Amino acid sequence: MALWGGRFSQGPADSVAALSRSVDFDWRLAPYDVRVNLAHLDQLESNGIVGVDVAAAIRTGLQQLGKEIASGDFSYNDADEDVHSAIERGLIAKVGTVGGSIRAGRSRNDLVVTDFKLYLIDHLLEVAGLVAALIDAITAQADLHKETIAPGFTHLQHAQPILFGHELAKHAHALLRDLDRIGDWLERNSISPFGAGALAGSGIQPFPEVTAEELGFTGVNGNSIDAVSDRDFAAEALFVLAMIGIHLSRIGEEFTLWSTSEFGWAVIDDAFSTGSSIMPQKKNPDIAELARGKSGRLIGNLTSLLVVLKGLPFAYNRDLQEDKEPIFDSIETLFVLLPAVIGMMETTKFMPVAIEAGVLDGHSLATEVADFLARRGVPFSQAHEAAGACVRLCEEKSLQLHELSDVDFASVHPLLSSDVRAQLTALGAINSRNSIPGTSLSSVINQIAELVSENNQSKRWIENERKSFTSMMKL
Repeated sequence: MALWGGRFSQGPADSVAALSRSVDFDWRLAPYDVRVNLAHLDQLESNGIVGVDVAAAIRTGLQQLGKEIASGDFSYNDADEDVHSAIERGLIAKVGTVGGSIRAGRSRNDLVVTDFKLYLIDHLLEVAGLVAALIDAITAQADLHKETIAPGFTHLQHAQPILFGHELAKHAHALLRDLDRIGDWLERNSISPFGAGALAGSGIQPFPEVTAEELGFTGVNGNSIDAVSDRDFAAEALFVLAMIGIHLSRIGEEFTLWSTSEFGWAVIDDAFSTGSSIMPQKKNPDIAELARGKSGRLIGNLTSLLVVLKGLPFAYNRDLQEDKEPIFDSIETLFVLLPAVIGMMETTKFMPVAIEAGVLDGHSLATEVADFLARRGVPFSQAHEAAGACVRLCEEKSLQLHELSDVDFASVHPLLSSDVRAQLTALGAINSRNSIPGTSLSSVINQIAELVSENNQSKRWIENERKSFTSMMKL
């Protein structure tokens, strides 16, 4: 049913109706629309706009409709323009024309943005739960390989020795920042737009703060025009979702490399691999590659909404109908992707012998030579030059740094005594870096313990927020 039309002599052309129709995607907002209407009804009744008996009938009708939406017994039809018209049609079918009273004092403009915020609160918390589960999987693998020595890389070239648990744990830090961003989003966007009406506020809904509290918001938007036109919260959410996608992409890139014959560091479980339609021997890291590829989609969704928003004048414009599909797509993409990445992370077998085999390749202990001289008072610029000269000598003689003779070291710098050789082991280099962010065993053990503690706090916060939201959504 249409929610407008009295001043028009005819209905919209078929092409206009098709272009305007959004119910096939905004139906996802139906449970939240019912809940907002119930909160609105409470105010209509308390302000005497709707009588007690009519309010009781509408309330019962909305509650029944909410249950039927949840069970799938009620849905939209070909005549419905959007989720709001579909629900009003269903309500009127249950309680008669008095069901149309629910529209008093509100507009689709403030209703839809309120529904949309509730959808995002609900689904961002679900995303957060999946991210926390991935952090658990990462920290478990990091703990398992906290003593495995690995070559560290910069520019995809061997750099310095590290512990492989340290390498893995970096992904947990990035994902914890994503959880922080979700928490920041919830705090900043817990402001209700309901009561803004079409753009000027509502003369029939004088206490929007009461409705806001009932819906779990902490306050009310202070400007009705901003309330109906603001989609910062959607753009912010898309940024958070895109960042999660980027972090998953980096995991996917590394797993793709590590599982190659050239690296041989990781064996991805058969359940999280696929084969080739023509080459029977192939085992492809498709989950890792899809994690890498899906990030483009998530970034694109953010970009598309920013372009929609960049030139909108005044209050509500129909362009804002384009705000939902990017959000729905990003949320649903992560709902499919995150469980697969979690499974891949949990079941991959890392190969310590292969990981450790190349740890000294590329003269990765050269910094230890420079540090040895720096501790003896040599300016680091000179120490750096001397270490580089040692590397050049190694390349000329096809030796590793620790294989240089005392004469070789002395020829480079007089302070390079035989004592330097004691520093030229991978484990010695690793354990000398025992600060908080360092790669020493003690640092990595403490780091993993801290990650587990922080993630457990996050999981408790997510659980409490979800309980609160579920309670608010009860009909």
